[in-house]
Amino acid sequence: MSSNFRSAGVSTTAAAGLYRVAIVGAASLKGKEVAEVLEQRNFPTADVRLLDDDETLGQLEAVKDEITFIQSVRAEQFENVDFTFFASDAECTLANWKQVQHAGSAIVDLSYALEAEPKATVRTPWLERQLGKVAAPDLQPGPAVIAHPAAVVLALLLSRLEAATPVARAIATVFEPASEHGQKGMDELHQQTVNLLSFQQLPKQVFDAQVAFNMISQFGQQSHESLAAVAGRIVNHYRKITGNRAPVPSLRAFQVPVFHGHAISLHLQLESATAVERISSSLAGEHVSVISSAEEAPSNVSAAGQGDILVSVTPDASSANSAWIWAVSDNLRIAALTAVECAEAMAATRPRGHIQ
Repeated sequence: MSSNFRSAGVSTTAAAGLYRVAIVGAASLKGKEVAEVLEQRNFPTADVRLLDDDETLGQLEAVKDEITFIQSVRAEQFENVDFTFFASDAECTLANWKQVQHAGSAIVDLSYALEAEPKATVRTPWLERQLGKVAAPDLQPGPAVIAHPAAVVLALLLSRLEAATPVARAIATVFEPASEHGQKGMDELHQQTVNLLSFQQLPKQVFDAQVAFNMISQFGQQSHESLAAVAGRIVNHYRKITGNRAPVPSLRAFQVPVFHGHAISLHLQLESATAVERISSSLAGEHVSVISSAEEAPSNVSAAGQGDILVSVTPDASSANSAWIWAVSDNLRIAALTAVECAEAMAATRPRGHIQ
């Protein structure tokens, strides 16, 4: 029953406790981060295949202290692969995920392209552990779509706070970095900055708007994305990962002229007056570091490279029942950690050995 053997996602390496992994979009910011986190967390790999588009073919990368090179995305690359991470753009994911699924590989989608697929599940193991959710074993699991990093941050904070003191309302302002739009977004912000200082025309292929030295609430009409769509995705993912276990915040997203790291300003209206110290203690824990007022205030720079969310809490001078939370995080690191931990959770429920 060879077809059933592969459709169940069992390879000979998996039977030995090791897995073959493919990273589609290996040269992207998310792809490089996933490769790094796989190594740091000692994910049991027998082989890591780095795949990307023609522009990066042959590019050398280090995986577990070994030099390998990026190859093209072809159907045969997914034979006997146990886990495939889509860190590519949405178009590449949509063009290739069916053949990956047919080959028997479990799919972890960092591009959000598969979030509307019937069997896809938006996941974040951080919150699943906090809420006591247990994923049921599935011989043929649908794609695991990682939750938007800002949704992960908000869900973790508000679910902890709700368990300690009821929240009447939460209002979130999310400041998006250029890296959420990949290397092209980073390059455009950089080039706009250079061109502004030299009085040259600004490139606008990604944002169709000036983002250098500027804060904007919407992109130009020619942009492939919109900030309203970003805000919608954050709220949608938040609802999916929290269920009814935390209040849904009112939310707006803004593009800011920073390269890396999410920043979120969260205003809380509580059911009763609550001391800042109590709010802080309820937030502190796994993946959240609360910074006291005596320490340097958290920033996207101080969060870079960290897996923790850095948080500070301040009172609202206008209301004893309100408070402000300032939260910063490394968006790429949280996305990669979420993706690899999804694969770890899926590996724990995947069958080992041959199926007869």
